[in-house]
Parts: sequence; C-alpha cells; structure tokens
Amino acid sequence: MSEYRVHWLVQELITALGVTSSAEEFVESLHINSSDTVSGSVLQSNLRQVSQRSPNPDAFISKYEELKSKQISSLPHIIALLYQITQDKKLKDYLYRKAVSSGRSESASSLSTPKVLSDSRTVSSHVDGQNLPEIVTRVKKAASVSKRSSQRYKDLERKIRHPSYQAPVVPDWGKLRPHMGLDFGIEVLSPRPLQDVPMYSQETKLMEDLLYVLSGLEGEYIVPHPPLEPNQLRTFAVSEGVDPSLRQLVEKILPLASYYSIIVRFIEEKSSYHHGQVNQSLAGAMNLLIHEYKVFLAQLEMHIRHENVNLQSIRFYSQPTLRTMEILANIAITINKAGAQGGKVLSLLHEQTVSAGDPKVRKLCMHLTQAASVPYMEILQKWIYIGVIQDPYEEFLVEDNELIQREDRPANYSDDYWAKCYIICRDRVPIFLEKISDVILRTGKYLNVIRQCGRNVKSPQSQELKYTIAESEYVEAIEQAYCFASQTLLDLLIKEYDLMGRLRSVKHYFLHDQGDFIVQLMDMCEGELSKNINDIVPHRLESLLELALRTSTANSDPYKDDMRAELLPFDLVHQMFKIHGIQNQELSESCSPDKLTGLESFSFGYEVRWPVSLVLNYNTKACYQMIFRHLFYCKHVERLLCRVWLSNKVCKMFPVSSSQSYRPAFILRQRMLNCVQNLQYYMMVEVIEPNWHNFLEKINKVTNVDQVLACHSDFLSSCIKDCMLTNPGLLKMVNVLIGVCVSFCRFFEAAPSIECSTSALGENFEDSIRNFDEQFSAALISLLNKIDELAMEDNNEKMLNVLYRMDFNSYYTSFLVPSVGGSSQTDQTGVSHTSG
Repeated sequence: MSEYRVHWLVQELITALGVTSSAEEFVESLHINSSDTVSGSVLQSNLRQVSQRSPNPDAFISKYEELKSKQISSLPHIIALLYQITQDKKLKDYLYRKAVSSGRSESASSLSTPKVLSDSRTVSSHVDGQNLPEIVTRVKKAASVSKRSSQRYKDLERKIRHPSYQAPVVPDWGKLRPHMGLDFGIEVLSPRPLQDVPMYSQETKLMEDLLYVLSGLEGEYIVPHPPLEPNQLRTFAVSEGVDPSLRQLVEKILPLASYYSIIVRFIEEKSSYHHGQVNQSLAGAMNLLIHEYKVFLAQLEMHIRHENVNLQSIRFYSQPTLRTMEILANIAITINKAGAQGGKVLSLLHEQTVSAGDPKVRKLCMHLTQAASVPYMEILQKWIYIGVIQDPYEEFLVEDNELIQREDRPANYSDDYWAKCYIICRDRVPIFLEKISDVILRTGKYLNVIRQCGRNVKSPQSQELKYTIAESEYVEAIEQAYCFASQTLLDLLIKEYDLMGRLRSVKHYFLHDQGDFIVQLMDMCEGELSKNINDIVPHRLESLLELALRTSTANSDPYKDDMRAELLPFDLVHQMFKIHGIQNQELSESCSPDKLTGLESFSFGYEVRWPVSLVLNYNTKACYQMIFRHLFYCKHVERLLCRVWLSNKVCKMFPVSSSQSYRPAFILRQRMLNCVQNLQYYMMVEVIEPNWHNFLEKINKVTNVDQVLACHSDFLSSCIKDCMLTNPGLLKMVNVLIGVCVSFCRFFEAAPSIECSTSALGENFEDSIRNFDEQFSAALISLLNKIDELAMEDNNEKMLNVLYRMDFNSYYTSFLVPSVGGSSQTDQTGVSHTSG
C-alpha cells in the first residue's frame, strides 16, 4: 500500500475517532514501528495467544487457515495487530464501547437502511427450516450489492490515479442470461432412474449423457450438483439402478466434467475487465485449450454415433485430456483462492512451471505463463525503455503516485518524487523479477526524470521481452536498459546542469567556505539581525545579503543569485529537539517570536531547479541550514568576545594596582574565546573538510544517481553527527556553554565603562565575574565529560579532538570524571601532538 493511501486512511481514522492531532505524526509512527517481515516463531506465538482469547478458538484457527490458503500477504501483520489489541485492556474496552454504540446507532437508523440489508438483519433473529431459503436469497442479494459497491469504489480510485482509465461497461450476463454460459445451469434436478433398463442399453444412455455432461449441459441420468463454494469442484449424481461396474467407469470419467466446469467459470469470470490484463490473457489461453477439448468431444461423439466405443474405451481416450484439464483446473482454483491479479498471478504460474516434473506438464504451464505475461511484459518494456507506466488495472510492480501537475508541485516535491512518487508494490512483483525489481524501479524513474527535463529519450537496446524459465535472457536486457538510463541521467546532471558546481556553491555559503563573505555579511547585517524577528524587514535583509555577495569573492560565483535570506520561527536547539520528538516546555517558551532574535533564527535559502533539486532537495537543504546556523552563531559569539577584548585593551593605561581587579575577567574572556574558536576549528577543519574530500573521491566513482544521493546523504549525515547536532543532550550542553559566553559579553556591554576606576565597579563586578567563571567551568566540564563518554560508546576518535583541543594543557583533567581523567593522562602524547 502506498504512503499516500496510508496517509488518507489514517486521516479518515483519526477524524472518525475525534482526534485533533495531525495524520503525519501517526503515519511516521506507523512507518517507524512497522516491519517488512514477521518471523515464524513470533507469528505462531501471536496466533496462539489471540486464538486462546477468542470466543471460538476453532473458528478463529479455521478462518486463519482459509486466509492463509488465499495467500494474503498482510496476514502476519493482521495477527500481530490483533495480538497487540488483546494485550491492551484500555484499547479493548474502547473498541467494545464503540461497537456497542455503533450497534445502537444502526438499530436506531434501521428505517433508513436499504431493504435488502434490513431484511437480512430482521430475519437473523429467527432461523428455521422454513425461512432458510428466503434468508439465503436475501443474503445473496446483500452480497451482490456489496460487491458492486466495492467494484465502483475500485473504478473510482483507478479513475483518480489514471485519468485516462475507461473501464468498458459489460452487463452481468451470468445473471441476466444464466443459460448463455458455458457452465451448467442453476437448476437442481434429480436423475431419471435406470432400474428397468438392460445393461447394454444403460451403457448407451450413459455414454450419450456423458457427452452432454462433458460439454457443460445437464443429462437425464447424470445430473450436476451446485458447488457449495465458488472454488470447489462440482460433483455429480448418477441415476439409481445403474450397474455397479458402469457406475464405476462413469465416476472415473466425471472428473473431466468437474474440471471443465471450474475452468469455464474461471474463463468467464476473469475475462472481465476488472480482473486485469494478465487474468484476461490467461483466460484467453485457457479458452484456446477449451476449443481443443471440444474438438476431442466432437471426435468422441462421432465414435459413439458409429458405435465404435464403450465406456471403457472412452475412459482410455480421455486420459491425456483429463491430465491437461486437471492442471488447468488446479491453476484456476489456486488463482481464485489467492484472489490474485497481475504480478501475483504470474508468480503462481511460475511456481507451477518450475515445480512441474513431467516435461509435458511443464510445457503446458510454460505456455500458459508466457501467454499471461504478455501484457505485463509490455508494461515493463514501456517502463524501462521510455519511462512511462500504462497500468490502468494496477497490476505492475511499480506504482505511480503522481497525482499533481508539474506546475503545482510543492517545495518538497523532489523528496516526495524520489521516495514516494514511484514505489514498488511487493505483492505485484512476479517471483522471476524479484531479484531485479529495484533495478526496474530505478530504470524507469531515471528515464522519467529525463523526460521531465524536456528530453525525448528511448533506450537504443530496446527489445521485446518474453517470459522464459532462463531468467538471464530478460535480466540482461533489463540491466542494459538500466545502464543506459543511469548513465544518461548522470551525464545530464553532472555535465549539463553542473551538479558539482552547485554543490561547491552551497558549500561556500552554508559551510562557511568563503570567510570574507561571512565577515562581510555579519558586518552589514549584525545590526539588523540583533533585533527581534518581528522587527526585521525581510527586504532590507535581502538587500544586505545581495550587497555582501557583490562586494566579496562570492561575486565570481555563477550561482550567487540563487541565494536567499530566511528567518526560521525557531532556534537550532528547538529544531533538533523537534526532529528527535523531544518535548521541552522551556524551549517552546524561549522560541516564541517575542523572544527570538534574528541571529538565532537567521539562515540561508537556496533556489534549486529541476532536476538538481533531486540532490539538493528539501531535506538536504534543511541539513545544510542546521550546520550553517550552528557555525553562524558560533561565529557571532566569537565576534562578541573579540569586541570585549577590544574594550579590555583600555586597561593597559591603568596602573598595575588598578588593573588587577580585571585580571579574572580577562582570563575568563580568553578561556571563552579559546573554547569557541577551537569548537569552530574542529567543525570546519576536522569535520567538514575531511568529509568533503571523501565525498569528492566517492562522487568520482559513482555510476548512477542513487549512488550520488547516497554519497551526498552520507556526507551530510557525517557532518551533522560529528558537529554534535544529532545528540540532543550534547547539543543542549553546547548551547548552554555558548549561552554563558553570550551572557558574559552582554554583561560587559551593560556594565559601567571599563575606564572607570575599580571602586566604581565595586564588589558586584567581581562577584559577577566569579559567577560567570563558575557557570562556564561547569558547562565546559559537563560538555567534555559528555564528549568523552559518547566517543567511547561510539568508538569515535574524531570527537575526542574537541576534548584534546580544549584541554590541551590538562587544566581540566582533574575536574573530569576518573575514567576521562585516566584517558586524558594516558593520551598526553597525542594531546600534545594535536594541540601543536
């Protein structure tokens, strides 16, 4: 089931339950908690627990076996869901209350209920032998109404997904003209007796009756029974008084009529448009074999008319045909029980072909599979050679979720396109295409992107695909089409659309690759960004950004005009906590628009056009923004501390006795500056640059766009993780540490001029500095402890460089936890080398 369908169902469910939350939260939780497979032991355990808690365990197990025989792919997940419900008492009570209230509402609205359904409810309270036929008739009518409604819903859904879909309207001839079908009529008759007829005459009459029965018509002395279930073989009643030896011969020939009955029922049903093209093709192939079967009956009739055969010889002549009809009947029963359509039908046929030991049986199954796979292979050819899906009956393994026009695409369309627009429906994948299903998906997707770029493309190696047991024949053709599509799209992105130039441009701005531009931007925008975000004029900010681009080395960048200034409604810590699903009341209050400044909310936006937006999509731009915001704010704090350093230089003119009071403040300011600068150095030089170098090495070896996306994603993931943005606790500690630095700088801005004497500042100044020192030391020690702990857990030596740089002279070693202190003392050589 596609994610769009899941989203719609979840939205309908929470609306019915009266829940005010958005569907996105529940859909995300479903995808996180769902698993593709359920192990056999877990399934058996869940089944046992659920059956024990059911009112009728035997009926429950029987229903499970019935669904299992139909090969319902989602059955293990349904059992797992039932198991979870049985374990949750509150949920069971809630469902019970809803069921009771629903039953009351139905009884209250019985006057508006359709007559067929209301009748079936009223008679359910009193059932006996007299009104049983009436009940059966009403139930059949209700089932017919329900089936037609379900079919109308499917047609409507296909019409939405495929606007060009037009299902021809075909009358239900099976009900309007029951005797027009190839199967027996619906009347239940009793055979005429043969007690007083001689044995020779009995054989003659039985042979004539067999011709009728084998043709799907009722005889006088052999009468068909109606099947109790749709997928059950039909049985026959032979007249009383028939000689036992003749009866035995007749009963050995009658399975041929049973097979014929279920085969023609299958052909008539699957020839309908609603069952898909694969079933139609299979029904057509079976129908050709039925023609051969009727030729056999015509020959048999000729021999009977000339009195050249008896029952024994009829049985002998029918043996080859009986074997063929048995195979066809078994295939029909298997497909009907599974409710198979499209790729699932081909999987069942392939299994029959592979498992057949008899060469003749294998040849027959091979013929049926090849005939049924023709429309499927035609859809496959158009997909891998042109990039188009023409699948109105939803049989193909790739599902098209493209429901919007090109000009109406949302901002995050590129993410949805690559991950959701074209997806694989596993229940439609034939077994013989399972290994290369992902290759098929990517091939058509690549061609589709090329087509959306306005290029007419067709694979030069296009050839007709046919089903064979030797998979290498069509697998090789699919892989050739994949190589062409992937290479064409890769060349289009890298050469024509200059993907690497775009990525370098993004790195210049978002990852502070061009220092003069960042300095120029902060010099121009710092005054504006210091305001509350409600007081900032966006147009003025855009003008300042453009001026910074024009007056720095960024002016030589051909993509500089795609840069935009954005003000996000939350700071970085709140954004990361939101991503990790952590609720924090203090953060929510601190990120209100009334308290958020432009410096905390500022970020870059970047306009990217199709198809480069596949790589620089909504999610990847958000990752770049998070790294930029972290570096940008650290750079801002560094500038604040440097500004404090400039104001402190006035103390050089003071006497030594007077300047002694400022020494703790100067030491603390230098410690803060050293901490922030080392933090920036670590992120830019030891994280971003090595990861970028590795990214360039990998990107030169890629052969398709999926590898480009994977390399780019790995690059961003490594940068975000090593920049300490993925761990909420660690990020909060960094934020607290930087917050102390900002408060210290604000204190100096608000304090009396440093040119004043120490007596004017008084003891409050010294107490404040001492308080700032304690806060900074506590925050830094907590951060270093956390870094060492995480580095040991993840075996990440790169993060230890932060500890070594900030504690290069082992000043904080005695304050750290014993394990960290021990590791720091052991690594003195490495620390000295790193700090140097």
